[in-house]
Amino acid sequence: MSDQSGHVEHTAPHWLRAIAGVSWRLLVVVAAVSLVFYATSRVQLLFIAVFMALVFTAVLRPLVDTLAKVMPRALATGLGLLSGILVFLGLLAYVAYSIVNQWNALSVTFGDGIAELLTYLESGRLPVQITNDQINEWIATAQQWVQDHAGEIAGQAATRAGSVVEVFTALALAIFCSVFFLARGREMWTWFLNQLPTRVRETWHQAGGVGWYTFSGYTRGTVIIAVTDGIFAFILLSVLRVPLSAPLAVLVLIGAFIPLVGAPAAMIVAMIVALAANGLWSAVAVGVGIALIGQFEGHVLQPIVMGKQVSLHPVVIALAVTAGTLTAGILGAVIAVPLVAVAWSVFAKLRTLEPPTDHTDAGPAPEAGPSDAERAPVRGRTTDGMSPEVA
Repeated sequence: MSDQSGHVEHTAPHWLRAIAGVSWRLLVVVAAVSLVFYATSRVQLLFIAVFMALVFTAVLRPLVDTLAKVMPRALATGLGLLSGILVFLGLLAYVAYSIVNQWNALSVTFGDGIAELLTYLESGRLPVQITNDQINEWIATAQQWVQDHAGEIAGQAATRAGSVVEVFTALALAIFCSVFFLARGREMWTWFLNQLPTRVRETWHQAGGVGWYTFSGYTRGTVIIAVTDGIFAFILLSVLRVPLSAPLAVLVLIGAFIPLVGAPAAMIVAMIVALAANGLWSAVAVGVGIALIGQFEGHVLQPIVMGKQVSLHPVVIALAVTAGTLTAGILGAVIAVPLVAVAWSVFAKLRTLEPPTDHTDAGPAPEAGPSDAERAPVRGRTTDGMSPEVA
């Protein structure tokens, strides 16, 4: 039987053997990736918490490292994490205060703006002309749909209430993990390396280092770009005297975390508010201004902030965002690009590394068993090249 299989292998064309070899390896990779996605879907809350913890660690790590030079690292970790929480809560409080303070005035102007928009649509001054009867028919259809699906809407509302609890659970777990990642992250990584065979430790060490370098660079760069976009949007909306300029600027900031679709969505919302408050030309000015901010971000700010840490083709980004959205909704759109960037950087690094030395053909194996060096602990090797605090 073995002779027949060997004969078939030798008589098969070289191109067929090459395709077969690539095919089964590709099937193994696809199966492994599918298994990872399936396992992640079963513990989605845990995955979200760990991802958020890594984001918090990447953002706060420079601050904690700076504080650790003048105080114990445990105290620096607590102070850095507390500073981040206070900044986040302060931002939310400011946005909430702005909405409450301007809501009454905005509700009145919003009604006037809708009436003005209907007048534009009926007058024919816009490319699209819609009659008042058509609008009334659409409103009646929407009301009827709400009445017919009232039970489903109530059920979805109850489901969303449960999701809020899950969000707070994931946030609490993320903060808990962030404390240990910031305070003992180097020791945790060293401990993990020590559990691996000696011959693959260096490979894992370098792959982990380049992966963390890419992830932290993308995260910090995205935060810097998002804050810059929010500041520019706030200045633009304030100059144009658009109500709720602070909440809308925060919406632009949040939209910067969702590649491709986040900024346009935030721009549409800001234009609607500007139209309701100040009229058509104000909405056009808001749209043009936010579009210019996006161009400045893409062509000037991103190359300066991120540099070569994240280098993905726009087509890859579009496919990643689409796949992430189809898989996990908005959350998938947010995490898709950093995950793809990390995977690509690790693959590129492993492709350039020399394979581990294989001693199977170097002669007969020694009589003695494996030496103690096979499990010798790694000391002083971390992802950033710095010695761990505790060996």
